[in-house]
Amino acid sequence: MKKHNFSAGPCILPQEVMKKASEAVVELDNIGLSLIEISHRSKEFVSIMEQAQSLSLELLGLQDKGYKALFLQGGASMEFLMVAHNLLQNKAAYLNTGTWSTKAIKEAKMFGELVEVASSKDGNFNYIPKGYEVPSDADYFHCTSNNTIFGTQITDFPEVNVPLVCDMSSDIFSREMDFSKFDIIYAGAQKNMGPAGTTLVVVKEDVLGKVDRTIPSMLDYKVHIGKDSMFNTPPVFAVYTSMLTLQWLKDLGGIAAIEKVNNNKASLLYNEIDRNPLFVGFAAKEDRSKMNATFNLAEGANGELFNSMWQEAGINGLNGHRSVGGYRASMYNALPLESVQVLVDVMQEFERKS
Repeated sequence: MKKHNFSAGPCILPQEVMKKASEAVVELDNIGLSLIEISHRSKEFVSIMEQAQSLSLELLGLQDKGYKALFLQGGASMEFLMVAHNLLQNKAAYLNTGTWSTKAIKEAKMFGELVEVASSKDGNFNYIPKGYEVPSDADYFHCTSNNTIFGTQITDFPEVNVPLVCDMSSDIFSREMDFSKFDIIYAGAQKNMGPAGTTLVVVKEDVLGKVDRTIPSMLDYKVHIGKDSMFNTPPVFAVYTSMLTLQWLKDLGGIAAIEKVNNNKASLLYNEIDRNPLFVGFAAKEDRSKMNATFNLAEGANGELFNSMWQEAGINGLNGHRSVGGYRASMYNALPLESVQVLVDVMQEFERKS
């Protein structure tokens, strides 16, 4: 039985993408070779990379606007370092909304002065700070759009007069917005667009080349742009599967179409969390993530019974992160509404049995 996959990452992928990717591992497009044994310089893989880059920009509405899409390695954790290496000359501003922003701040401090404009650490990151100011002399402002561990998501991004950088690892391609306000967007593929192993980085070219330090080639965005993401051997399977996922999303109707589905899934689950007296939401209601719903059992509720019930229902990956406890239901693009309904049914049955 195929399980209902609420795992926070690596994530659920569309079944048709999984089928095509698995077939390509055996043989790619009837060429007599596997995807994972062809040269990354072959016309077949160059075409795959070009499609993945083009689809990324098309879905984000950034074609012909001075942006380049890169498929790199090292995950978002490498981007914490690369962003600062490429942009931080004197001072950078960071919004701290959780574990991943904290780690990004740690890396950036090696390259210059860091201003933490606001933090929600005082509430164990269960809300998004508001009303903060970004210094106009900062080299850039960095934020994390969605906080996988704590289940919060930025709804309104600040209007800033400095380059805007965003880690969108866990909600990229999930909702419509004006992506042209961002100068760099990065996202590890494994949370909403593909398997672990590659990271999408979308860079506005005119933001580069303004630091006076020597940047190692492997960490230089301009080098990767000049080599079309082929400076070193790319992760061919991760790029190919991401390309298939992006094509799947385009065929569905793009971000506008999937946002409606995501809104329905989030509403279904959050309505049950708020209705059912045996559950308590973790994140502030106005800042709840539509990708990662975090919740706990109410005091006195039978955790052993609930755990056995959702596991017997074929649900996977529901345990919360150790820093929050409780439960986390990750509802990425490919998770069907039916899976959320199964979880809600279990929650209601748990109420009846308690």
